[in-house]
Amino acid sequence: MTRRPVLIEAPSNLGLSPAVPGTVPGCAKLPGALREQGLTRRIGALEGGVVVAPRYDKGGWKPGDGVFHAEQIAGYTGRLADRVERHVRAGDFPVVLGGDCSIVLGSALALRRAGRYGLAYFDGHDDFRHPGNSERVGAAGGEGAALVTGRGQADLTDLEGLRPYVRDEDLYLLGLRDPENEPENSFDELTSLGIAHAAVATVRERGAGEVARDARERLESPELDGFWVHMDADVLDPGVLPAVDSREPGGLRRDEVRDLLGPLLASPRCAGFQLTIYDPDLDPGAHGAVLLTDLLADVLAPA
Repeated sequence: MTRRPVLIEAPSNLGLSPAVPGTVPGCAKLPGALREQGLTRRIGALEGGVVVAPRYDKGGWKPGDGVFHAEQIAGYTGRLADRVERHVRAGDFPVVLGGDCSIVLGSALALRRAGRYGLAYFDGHDDFRHPGNSERVGAAGGEGAALVTGRGQADLTDLEGLRPYVRDEDLYLLGLRDPENEPENSFDELTSLGIAHAAVATVRERGAGEVARDARERLESPELDGFWVHMDADVLDPGVLPAVDSREPGGLRRDEVRDLLGPLLASPRCAGFQLTIYDPDLDPGAHGAVLLTDLLADVLAPA
């Protein structure tokens, strides 16, 4: 890194269903867990503060009501976008610690205000569930890629009249589980829409370095003002990191994620990074916090 990272906490869990009824998803504790491992010091980050999330309360929501917490997520998206936009325009490199994947709406909206930006989306799932392909719309954390590309209810997809926040051709999905491990990944739909994606098998066949170069070349297009990198911790295999809400076999190894992330974050066109989904409540030994802190230190440490 040549730009000074600025650490911003975005501890929103509004986009996830609880693992057990009556509980609250623990991914909101991700920022504290990584701070405890010294992440701020290890990446030489400035303090960007906390964007406090609304209270988690699904209330009387039922299937068919659309995305739960939609009003709260929309309000939070605007506040997070304000914070991210301010730092991007100042020439900083925001490192946003979530939270669940719904915080991608905040970073995407921030960059959409500033111009046309791409998005590298690391996730074991495509997060492309939307009303056109599923009757199970409800949890924004599983719909992030669909929402940022304008698919879904307008109170989330068309904030400030800026739909879509990311164009289909400016999105690159990385680390998706192969169909035998995650049959709901929408490979045919993504291909038909021209959305670039590299599943685990592709990364292994071509090599992480080559896939990273391909993604970087696309996202450094002169038509773009830059790009953002989103990483859901479940892109890692559960044998490496089990403390996530949706554990699917067949994920990437730590070194593969490092080799994909590194070249993208090193790009002068990369505007920032965010990490989501790791749940400290599922990791009493903090092994995942150590792993993720080491990984981020590898790819974000000052030059």
